[in-house]
Formats: sequence, C-alpha cells, structure tokens
Amino acid sequence: MATVHSRAARAAGAELVAVASSTPARSRRAAEDLGFARASDSVDDLLTDPEIDVIHVCTPNVTHADLAARALRAGKHVVCEKPLATESADAAAIAALAAASGLIAAVPFVYRYHPMIQDLRARVAVGELGRLITVQGVYLQDWLLDPSDENWRVGNADGGRSRAFADIGSHLVDLLEFVTGERVETLCATTSIVHPVRGGAAVATEDVAAVTVKFSGGAVGTLLVSQTAAGHDNDLRIEIAGTSSSIGFAQEQPDSLRIGRRGAVTTVSRGASAMSRAAGELSIVPGGSSHGLPGCVQRLRPRRVCGNRGRCS
Repeated sequence: MATVHSRAARAAGAELVAVASSTPARSRRAAEDLGFARASDSVDDLLTDPEIDVIHVCTPNVTHADLAARALRAGKHVVCEKPLATESADAAAIAALAAASGLIAAVPFVYRYHPMIQDLRARVAVGELGRLITVQGVYLQDWLLDPSDENWRVGNADGGRSRAFADIGSHLVDLLEFVTGERVETLCATTSIVHPVRGGAAVATEDVAAVTVKFSGGAVGTLLVSQTAAGHDNDLRIEIAGTSSSIGFAQEQPDSLRIGRRGAVTTVSRGASAMSRAAGELSIVPGGSSHGLPGCVQRLRPRRVCGNRGRCS
C-alpha cells in the first residue's frame, strides 16, 4: 500500500520527504524504490521532522492505532490505511483525538471517489429511489482460495481478530453508508474459515462473512464477503432499492450504473449529460475512457507526505 500511496501523493503534487520501515536497511530500500528524498531510521524521526506535514500509515493492522495517535499528537495530518484500529475502543479514541486536534485525519476508503458512486449518492440524496427498502452488497476475491496461499493478514497477531471483513468488508460497509447517507444500526453475522491451516499454522481469522443488516432509515439488506471465491479478482457490487427505483454499481465496471424501474432497466454511463455535478468533478478522463482505482486514490491532496512500508509509519 505504500507504493499505491506514494504514487497517488506524487500525482497529486505532493513532495515525498521521508520514509521509515521496520529497519534502517528496509527504509533505505523503500526510499530508493518509492522515490522519497531520504530514508529515516525510525518513526520518531518522522514525527519530529518539521518538513513533514502529513504522515501515511501503511503498516500491519495491529500497529495502526498507535502510529496514528502518535502522529496526531506530534501535530501531523494523518492518512491511515484501514482498518483504523483492530478494536472499536481504540478507533473511537483516535477519532476523538483527531477531532480535538483540528488536524486532518482520514482512512482512505477510495471507492467513494468513483464518479459513478458520487452519481449514485446524488440520486439517493434527491429522492430518485424513493424510500429505501433493501440494500445488497458483495465483495468477492479468490487470492486466498488455496490452502497454500499465505499472507501476513491471515495471522491475528498482525492482522487483528477479523480478516476478510475487516480487510474488504470495511470497504463495502463504508460504501453503502456513504451512498445511502445512513448508518448500519443492527446486524447479525456468521463467518467461516475455509482452510483451518495455512503454511503449517492454524488459522483463526475468517475467509468468509455473511451479514444481515438494518439501516437507520429502516432499509434491510445482506452483505457477503469472501477471499476464497474462485474466479473473482476484485468483485465489489452494491445495489440500493427503493419504492421508485433501484440502482446498482459494480467496481469491475466502474463507469456505469444499472438503473431499474418497474418494467424497464437502463444503463447510465459516465460522461452522460444527466450525470451529477459531483460525479463530473471527479471525472479526470473523458467519457468513454476508462476511469479506475488510481484516479480515485488521487483525490487525496496533501501538500507534503511521508509514506511507508513494513512495520513502521
């Protein structure tokens, strides 16, 4: 993720000042690989560096809360990879700290910045769908399909107690709350561990999560998240249905919306004259040209940035 963040920061006009990793040697390699002006030997060096305005935390999940809090206390703006924390109390404490500090603090749920997601949100806001009735969401991947597939996220020591839902389900929930303008109020979930052992070690984090939800406005829905769904690379889909119409978005076809009304289904493409102003402002390439994830990530525009990799911010 440090690679993604550093590219996006550079594209947005930021100056890549310094980077720190788990060891000085890794920091030097990261600085060379990612194009930073210099490597720092420790997180403390970054926190006390007057040239750095913004710190990006791109580390294993269990380190996020501590590093984000330290950066805020040092007077730095923070962009922290999700999840913000692996315990809800820690996340709430950091949110309170950020609010009290007056600093900018963000978790980059970048799918919000697909132009057609902005268009979907605008349509919901003006009442085009009517009263919201149902919500559906899936986020399916297959990169952990086989028992030989391993990653640091699988272990709860670095990844936290939840894996599939914290890793990609968090994107799904954020997107649904963003487009509906409502919060998930109640839920019931069940999870599954497909491979109890990976790489000779027992697995304690879920591969699959199925969740039923009720939103604050009364809409009910289902969410399905899996990192063991064969044939799915990065398949995020949502559909919001109301008393007048339904609208669906698929992240693997991000330049269109499927709009359903009784007896008719239409497709609205990015660049159409009916597209909302918010969607138009985020369309950085002309209609008919593909607009993907890098364009969404670039919507964050800090002045100066510290990126990272490994175990330190």
